[in-house]
Amino acid sequence: MLEPLGLTYPQYVVMLALWETDGVSVVDLGRATRLDSPTLTPLLKRLQDKGVITRERDAADERRLVVAVTEAGRELQRAAWDVPERMVCEVGLSEEDLVLLHRLCAGMRLSLRENEASRT
Repeated sequence: MLEPLGLTYPQYVVMLALWETDGVSVVDLGRATRLDSPTLTPLLKRLQDKGVITRERDAADERRLVVAVTEAGRELQRAAWDVPERMVCEVGLSEEDLVLLHRLCAGMRLSLRENEASRT
């Protein structure tokens, strides 16, 4: 489903996060997607090369790199609007099973965050 859009799954996850909250720092984007810097940096470079995002230094804080969606990125969003629905159809789970799966994944993410926080 992502191949016609020219995206890998990690790139799609990053674009979903940016479509939800545009103009975020790389650090915040890493937190939102749970991708570390060695993974995120080349991924963002490839998305910038495709013309769907920009990466620019924050004028107020040169250490902060801000990622924003371009007009081509907004066009990609329009092209990708039905991907989640098509994924649900492909999976073939009932609505109840999808709700349960979502609840289980949310619980797992919370548990992982709590375990991570307790280690730091």
